[in-house]
Amino acid sequence: MSDPIGAFFDRLAGGGHQRLLRKTCGTVRFELTGEDGVERWHLTIADGRVEVSRDERAADAVIHTDRALFARMARGEIKPLPAWLRNDITTEGQFRFIVLLERLFAAPPGARHPRAVARDRRERG
Repeated sequence: MSDPIGAFFDRLAGGGHQRLLRKTCGTVRFELTGEDGVERWHLTIADGRVEVSRDERAADAVIHTDRALFARMARGEIKPLPAWLRNDITTEGQFRFIVLLERLFAAPPGARHPRAVARDRRERG
């Protein structure tokens, strides 16, 4: 089985310009706790472009969680904001990056865009 965390960060780094992030600039460091200690990922977001590194640098926001929970978020099984409200994710720094996380993660399995649902209803009805 492939690593969903590595795949998530690879997708962000290789995604080119991301329209949903076009007005966003800042840095986010993820600190993921696992059996082997703390794994760090650093994002630099600048006008829709995302760079990913494994550096331990200062960041505008630092997000702490365990590796297993982050893997579930990367697969779209858990949304970041509700996880933060449950205290499954803790943060330091600028809150706006917590809201930004909702844009970075995949939709839940089987999720459909509201326009597609409405179109299907019209076609059946």
